[in-house]
Amino acid sequence: MFIMAVAMSSTCPGLYCGRIMVNDSVEGECGVCPRGERANTQKVCKPCTESPDLYDWLYLGFMAMLPLVLHWFFIEWYSGKKSSSAVLQHVTAMLECGVSAVVTLLLTDPVGDLQIRSCRVQMLSDWYTMLYNPSPDYVTTLHCTQEAVYPLYTIVLIYYAFCLVMMMMLRPLLVKKIACGLGKSDRFRSIYAALYFFPILTVLQAIGGGLLYYAFPYIILVLSLVTLAIYMSASEIQSFKTLFVKKKRLVVLLSHWLLHAYGIISISLLDKLEVALPLLALVPGPTLFYIATAKFTEPSRILSEGGNGH
Repeated sequence: MFIMAVAMSSTCPGLYCGRIMVNDSVEGECGVCPRGERANTQKVCKPCTESPDLYDWLYLGFMAMLPLVLHWFFIEWYSGKKSSSAVLQHVTAMLECGVSAVVTLLLTDPVGDLQIRSCRVQMLSDWYTMLYNPSPDYVTTLHCTQEAVYPLYTIVLIYYAFCLVMMMMLRPLLVKKIACGLGKSDRFRSIYAALYFFPILTVLQAIGGGLLYYAFPYIILVLSLVTLAIYMSASEIQSFKTLFVKKKRLVVLLSHWLLHAYGIISISLLDKLEVALPLLALVPGPTLFYIATAKFTEPSRILSEGGNGH
């Protein structure tokens, strides 16, 4: 009786329930829309035909960078100072993530094209449709759980799966051949670390994907600023002279500057890069501020001045 009432009603209940359109006519009962479709304001399931906007691509780029940055961190952490294999492992990790990203885009509708079609994100609840299944009679629940943000939710999970497969195909053979300077137990630690952080990233996307979609620009800025300050402090960089001593320091600095710029562009929500150029002038600001103030916060100087005061 309940289903008949819903089927005969003019509009479907809930935010995401709809009817399927067949041959330009609305047919069927109210329910979940097929994958790749979303209910419009008339509660009719319509295919997702829009292209992702700039912010959507920036979000996908952020989620794609996470495993790559973690790969690089653990490769550097476990490679050891005397190991010459770190650079090649870094390149291999970039290759793994790059190939995985291209394959994921090619397999996403439309198949064989790097362009994808999507449904526009309208509000936070679009990411959590399972929490908005309606109960018109307060007894029977009409299940309309779907990917309203198609394909932003599942494309990240598919990408992580390909990253894991590519890593397991390439990295063990590479590490076994080139990481001769490390012990047998140390050679594969960066791979073991990936076997831990990939499930964590998957759960993070599954549960917090919607929150990350709105918060990732601020996460990038905060984490890049904190990690840059920690690195410069640990490396005892207090002047431009000490900064340019090693090429590795310049690579780390430029990487953080790129992350600063990425976060600034994401926050500004600007589609035209020339409009965002004045904001990008702020990118070197934290580095200049740190170098300018580092000599005033040197622990040894503070201790010596404190001793002289007594």
